[in-house]
Amino acid sequence: MLVGASACGGGGSDKAGGDDAKAPGKPGASASPSPKKPKGPPMLLETITPQSGTTVGVAMPISVVFTNPVAAKARANVEKHLKVSTSQPVTGAWHWFGDKRADWRPQTYWPSGTTVKIDADMTGVGNGNGRYGVHGYTHTFKIGDDVRADVSVTGHTMKVTRNDKTVRTLSINAGSPQYPTWNGTMAVIDKQEKVHMTSCSVGISCDKGSPNYYDLTLPWDVHLTQSGTYVHYSTGDPNPGSGSARGSHGCVHLSMSDAKWFYGQVKQGDPVTITGSSRAKAPADNGYAAFNLSWDQWLAGSASGKGTTSAL
Repeated sequence: MLVGASACGGGGSDKAGGDDAKAPGKPGASASPSPKKPKGPPMLLETITPQSGTTVGVAMPISVVFTNPVAAKARANVEKHLKVSTSQPVTGAWHWFGDKRADWRPQTYWPSGTTVKIDADMTGVGNGNGRYGVHGYTHTFKIGDDVRADVSVTGHTMKVTRNDKTVRTLSINAGSPQYPTWNGTMAVIDKQEKVHMTSCSVGISCDKGSPNYYDLTLPWDVHLTQSGTYVHYSTGDPNPGSGSARGSHGCVHLSMSDAKWFYGQVKQGDPVTITGSSRAKAPADNGYAAFNLSWDQWLAGSASGKGTTSAL
């Protein structure tokens, strides 16, 4: 998973660091060392997300994290060797977040049922800083049902849809005026049945006497941002909705039964879109919030521009 603070609220644009799928995986057919392998230390991938064999949501980007920086002059060639193939044609592009992370997203959400393959054939490819790839990496995954959650902060509701049909509308509370929730669309990073959350870990308060101090283990946690945003149940807000109107430290609160139900509905990559907060949209690299950038903004971070996927 992405490495970040396990607590609501906090922070700004914490940079994403990959997931728990270490990139080496199964090398592709081109992974054999070249007889004319360039000299120099190897260029390696730290992670590729999603993991091979997984089924993810329609807003999930492909995220590639390099162990060492990739120079701007080398990025177009690196992108050329990060080949995306699909079972049906999809238009998309790579986008660089700094010099170690490149994400590929479709122009619009993935079509449900699409099979996706990423071939990172790095053999002999240079990073512009004296390092060269020594083997390839391959991940294959599938796009599952189109599950979306739309959160209205002012309306205290979250509407959950599956394949364009409303499943349920739940009562929620979001962030307080002091600790507002991020706006925008965030693809689910991961989910855990229990998460230990502390106010100190996200810089809210380390003072046990503060009214904003907390140190809790809470259930049914759906992870939205690396800086600590979750959809979950909170013991401090057991019956969320417009009647209670209790603000969180940036998370979205559900009742215990609703949190357990929602946990069972969503998967990595499902989009959760939050509107009505006083806060800006979450930065696109604060987890997997790629669709918080317009298509033009996304292309501005690409070295080679948009393209159509190869056929599987």
